[in-house]
Amino acid sequence: MLKQFFIICSGSDTDILNQCSKGEQNKYAGIGATVFFTALMAFIAASFALYTVFDNLYTSIFFGLIWGLLIFNLDRYIVSTIKKTGHVVAEIIQASPRIILAVIIAIVISKPLELKIFEKEINQVLLEQKNELTLANKNQIAEQFNPNIENLNKDITSLQQQIATKEAEVNALYDTYIAEAEGTAGTKLLGKGPVYTEKRDKHDALLLELQQLKEANNSKITAIELQIQTLENDYKTQVTSTQPIINNFDGLMARVNALNKLPWLPSFFIFLLFLAIETSPIFAKLLSPKGAYDYKLEDEETALKTNVSQNKHQREAMLKTDFALNDRIYKDLEQEDELYAYKRTKARELMQLQADAFYKQQKNIL
Repeated sequence: MLKQFFIICSGSDTDILNQCSKGEQNKYAGIGATVFFTALMAFIAASFALYTVFDNLYTSIFFGLIWGLLIFNLDRYIVSTIKKTGHVVAEIIQASPRIILAVIIAIVISKPLELKIFEKEINQVLLEQKNELTLANKNQIAEQFNPNIENLNKDITSLQQQIATKEAEVNALYDTYIAEAEGTAGTKLLGKGPVYTEKRDKHDALLLELQQLKEANNSKITAIELQIQTLENDYKTQVTSTQPIINNFDGLMARVNALNKLPWLPSFFIFLLFLAIETSPIFAKLLSPKGAYDYKLEDEETALKTNVSQNKHQREAMLKTDFALNDRIYKDLEQEDELYAYKRTKARELMQLQADAFYKQQKNIL
């Protein structure tokens, strides 16, 4: 049962192969087994690759099964269309397009399995890339908010500088009128005289301006700090909202790119393994000697080809003969007076009918 199934997988003619020896049947059963297990690995590889895309087990298995059946059909077609002719060069030329197709299939099959085999190493590369993307994302978002925050901080510094300047002026006037009262500066007269009163009034007026300036600037500073706080909150919100996109940076393309960053030699050996598996049915058929199955198949094909050629030649000969007979028959009929008189009568009747119809049409018009 299993042997018969593998023979069907090889794409060979089971009716012809049943007439061959057991060894010939085993050879094609081995080729069919290789085709089957290659398709099975294609199904596993495609299911895993699609799982990284859809993140759904049943969907991945469904489309993976379709892909496995497609690869099975292609491999079966490739093997079944290689004919043993006994000429090595002709067989290699015949198989070269199929070998190229087998190489492409091997690449497609091996890549998803490489992603699974080197999953831990790929995850490490993806983690480093995610960290880099996170830092780059924060820097890019910060470039949108930092200029505004810096300008607002400059405004706060300017308002605080105004208060500091005014305080310095107030303190200078305070020192001036105290020194006047002590007699250490100004008029150098001890006591609170008119000059002291004048300087004290200037200090008090400037102190009132300082208090008003502090109230106004502090309210402005509070409003600016609220704006800065709002911008910082917006920055944190945008960073938080974009982080899931970076966290989900582990799709199929990202994993393939991460795999390309790993050393190429292990991946290359895995590709060679699948290439050997994929091309093994082709080379097995090319390297095997021409067997009983090949002779029987060639006998049936040549017999059919000969029969078709004979039928085609006979039909051409019959058609040529029929043309010649028709030419002779019509040439003989051309000389018969009875046929001439008959056709003359019919032509006369036809012309009379045409004349009557034309007369009626003209009469209706008038």
